[in-house]
Amino acid sequence: MTGPLDGVRVVDFTTLLPGPLAGLILAAAGAEIIKIERPESGDEMRSYLPRVGSTSANFALLNQGKRSVAADLKDPRQAAAVRELVDTADVLIEQFRPGVMDRLGLGYADLAERNPALVYCSISGYGQHGPRAGQAGHDLNYAAETGLLDLARDSTGAPAVPPALIADIAGGAYPALINILLALRSRDRTGRGTHLDVSMASNLFPLQYWALATAGATGRWPRPGGELVTGGSPRYRLYRTADGGWLAAAPLEQRFWERFCELIGLPERFRADDADPEATIAEVGRCVAAHGTAHWRKAIEGLDVCVSVVTSLEDAVADPQFAGLFAGAGEARSDGRSVPALPLPLSDGVRGDLGSGVPALGADTGLLGLGEGDE
Repeated sequence: MTGPLDGVRVVDFTTLLPGPLAGLILAAAGAEIIKIERPESGDEMRSYLPRVGSTSANFALLNQGKRSVAADLKDPRQAAAVRELVDTADVLIEQFRPGVMDRLGLGYADLAERNPALVYCSISGYGQHGPRAGQAGHDLNYAAETGLLDLARDSTGAPAVPPALIADIAGGAYPALINILLALRSRDRTGRGTHLDVSMASNLFPLQYWALATAGATGRWPRPGGELVTGGSPRYRLYRTADGGWLAAAPLEQRFWERFCELIGLPERFRADDADPEATIAEVGRCVAAHGTAHWRKAIEGLDVCVSVVTSLEDAVADPQFAGLFAGAGEARSDGRSVPALPLPLSDGVRGDLGSGVPALGADTGLLGLGEGDE
């Protein structure tokens, strides 16, 4: 496995999504990822359906190209062996609630004393400090508690369950990856590592930069469904077609708006959309609803207007624009069966060869150096 992180060893205590995705991207850039898993059960994601070979397809997508060490961290001999393994690591990633790693003798202070160059990344819901630091939560909780769901209310006032795990990925995996790479760059200069505190909930606030800017500049907090990017403008909305399909219309700039108005035949009196936005929204809706999805798909083809047909994932994967992503990503293989691998946000110049293998639970436990019967 080659890449810009070739030679970087990562010991990964995380499960499910945020840490494993960060580790996958590090692995794709050449790092060696050693997963520390519970004996017998391993990462909870291994049990998820559907399956590919003997493991979960979800697990396969997030963990190809990694190594697996099965260790009982409550067993003193195995925990000591894991600490010795961390002595050889450049990066440690953990995803427990604050305090758990300390109780296991694997906290940052203890490990940094042994390995001062260690970059230690903690991913948690609310961070290592604060009144909610020890509180359990999942993606939907973090989105609810940071205002994100409130801004996504529909016309009935109901918030929608996001179709992507935004906090886990945009609030957890990606910030962890960014912080790890920056810490490694800093270590190149200073020779010392650091403790990174990644809060999935806290990292959702930059996603709402526009709402915070509005409140800061005007003293008025954004209205759900009433602002430029939440459906309050005719220029940024979803419009239903005659056959039940949808157009995603985002002609924000004036030149795109004018083309859009011509495309749908919007009467002149509604084109100054700031005069009566609600009336313009209603009239645009009427114009779009006059024709079916196929009509609009053909009408916007090749037209620079910032309007799209709402497309299924199945169709998006087959789209010539995106199909190459999956063809180039390869596959994740388990027990002779495979699933198309996850397209990762790495350019060709910084991506190494992940391979297609998915680690069997405990396949690399020999790295701990324990004799037979001690594992």
